[in-house]
Amino acid sequence: MKISGMVCEYNPFHNGHLHHITETRKNGATHIVAVMSGNFVQRGDVAVMDKHTRAKLAVRSGVDLVIELPVQFCLSSAENFAAGAIWLLNSLGAVEELSFGSECGDTELLRKALDTVEMTAISKASIIRSIMEKGYTFPKALNSVINGTDPEVAYLITQPNNMLAIEYLRALKKFASPIEPFTVKRRGAAHDSSQTDGEFSSASFIRENIFKRNGDFRIDRHTPKIWADAIKNDLSSGRIASLKNLERVILYKLRNTSPQEIASINDVGQGLEYRIFNSRNVSSFEELIYTVKTKRYTMARIKRIMLSLLIGIHKEDMNSMPPYGRILAFNDRGREILAYAKNYASIPYAASLAKLSQLGETAGKFAELEEKASDVYGLALDSIGSAQDDIRAKIMLDME
Repeated sequence: MKISGMVCEYNPFHNGHLHHITETRKNGATHIVAVMSGNFVQRGDVAVMDKHTRAKLAVRSGVDLVIELPVQFCLSSAENFAAGAIWLLNSLGAVEELSFGSECGDTELLRKALDTVEMTAISKASIIRSIMEKGYTFPKALNSVINGTDPEVAYLITQPNNMLAIEYLRALKKFASPIEPFTVKRRGAAHDSSQTDGEFSSASFIRENIFKRNGDFRIDRHTPKIWADAIKNDLSSGRIASLKNLERVILYKLRNTSPQEIASINDVGQGLEYRIFNSRNVSSFEELIYTVKTKRYTMARIKRIMLSLLIGIHKEDMNSMPPYGRILAFNDRGREILAYAKNYASIPYAASLAKLSQLGETAGKFAELEEKASDVYGLALDSIGSAQDDIRAKIMLDME
């Protein structure tokens, strides 16, 4: 048995994801466990399809076990996103390999980039800080400094999958994990590209066409048939989610929130709470984002903050790593992973959110946030979903 771990969002799943799974199997993986974002994703958005549907379809597309990444890690920086996911894989005590996509497709080059990033962040801290004082984000300031000494690494870290891969390697190092990294070179359209490259299209391209209700769009050319059929079914039943559907709720929340409460939200700092508070008279979510956004505060970060404000994710919610792993879907091989991990896991793994919430104070807080997030997500659906769907969800062995 060789158990490989993945970190994913599948928002939605596409042919590039299928290629990743296929290459991971070719590399010897007999079993695959994926840590997947739930109903909210790291780009600061709602997932286009709910997490239970995506997890079940993932198991029918080559993954054997899906574990949920808690919402506060989904709506956080790439570093926190990666740390939470790697913690869950490492804590399972059964994962031998971490498989991830990257633009460069070279693990050693990514290791070199991590070393350069870490050394530069320390040795050139004052220079980086002076650049940031001009209004630039830390990644842009860091890249500017690295470009002066190592243009190859500087270029590499401008590519999103490479940068996320470096964060995975950083997390493996942080937790002294024995898991070995394995990277698959990304094929086709670039991350977040609005164009298609034959059968390999970005999730952004697919989402764009879903939201357009483009009748001429052949979604089955870009994603496996079971996903294409599920998307069409969700479209017809009003189960597609959009951030646009949360616009009025977000604006209402902002208009009834003090600067002090905004300051308590995760990832808010350097007086950003006043910039957000002073934008409360805007008349659209898009206007809000462009009013608050600067060179230092990216659009994705502002969107994550606003969703965190709506859900109630505070700075202290990032003080603990996940106290449990919540199972969203599994098949027979997934059951074998869980049976093997029973003797090695350092945290509990189970399907019932209600039961997991009883494991202690921290577990209760994690579960409460997850329930709130799912209730908010129900408002993002084209046809509003009911509350408490998540706490009532029953996870069954997938036999298909």
